Amino acid sequence: MSKKIISTPNAPAAIGPYSQGVVVTGKLLFTAGQGPLDPATGKVVPGGIEEQTIRTLENLKAILEAAGTSFEKVVKANVYLSDINNFAAMNAIYASYLAPAGTPPPARTTIQAARLPGDILVEIELIAEVE
Repeated sequence: MSKKIISTPNAPAAIGPYSQGVVVTGKLLFTAGQGPLDPATGKVVPGGIEEQTIRTLENLKAILEAAGTSFEKVVKANVYLSDINNFAAMNAIYASYLAPAGTPPPARTTIQAARLPGDILVEIELIAEVE
């Protein structure tokens, strides 16, 4: 995979586990927004933001693997939180999946949404390269 991290002093520096921009060649996978639904039951997993973030990322992992790709090939993430006060807890878990030590993090946008479907706490969508 050809993934070039873009960093410029002419834009705000990254303040977390993400890159300002990523240039990539090849085919791209765009996932639909995923939430904390248990694939076996179709119901929201019990617990708070930590449990919901883990389930959401596990759901995305399954989609990435089905397409023949992985978190290492994600170039863009959009994160939607029902409460921006959950940012730090979500961010710590997000980093363990998408920016483990030595892995350049993808570009990312994180916003607080007025309301997410089913009153979930987090929804995430990804763009990844597929070889």
